[in-house]
Amino acid sequence: MWSDMIGNTVGLIALALGWRRSIWTWPAQLLSGVILVAAYASAQLSGGVGKQLLVIGVALWGWRLWTRGTQQAQDGSIAIRFATWKERGVLLAGTAVGTLAVGALFTAVPSLSWNPWPDAYIFVGTLAAMVAQARGLVEFWFAWLLVDVVGVPLAFSSGLAFSGLVYVVYLALVLWGMRDWWLRSRAAASRPVMEGAPA
Repeated sequence: MWSDMIGNTVGLIALALGWRRSIWTWPAQLLSGVILVAAYASAQLSGGVGKQLLVIGVALWGWRLWTRGTQQAQDGSIAIRFATWKERGVLLAGTAVGTLAVGALFTAVPSLSWNPWPDAYIFVGTLAAMVAQARGLVEFWFAWLLVDVVGVPLAFSSGLAFSGLVYVVYLALVLWGMRDWWLRSRAAASRPVMEGAPA
């Protein structure tokens, strides 16, 4: 469907804006979610509609956080950093528990998903990535990478060539974005040491 193609394309734009640390990533994610809600609703896929409504909610929350924190970095963009070990533990535990819960729900209600466990993994992983992005964590890219590892082969094996292609482009953007955020966070972490070093 055209709405599915447009929604996924806007999602790619949103990811590219996230790489640039632009606050416009959140309105783009919001628009992508709204378009995909319409796509899933027209196809009578209630599970897809529910998932996109949650994505829209997280996008609104992320937009609010970045609006409040856009002046944290020296260049006026959002400040980024690596997560603490505690934050990583919470993110991993939340993703694991969420995947089990959503997978069980999708299994119990087959109409919500054609492929319950991979679908649950991708859905919860996407939410985890968005939460990490909202907090400016470099681990946001690792979460997206783990989603793509399952999303790419699943899309192609399901005969969804366009969605598979979108995931491949996502993968390329994720690798570039991961490198950029990694280097920026390392530079930011070493700056105080460099400034305090003897001349």
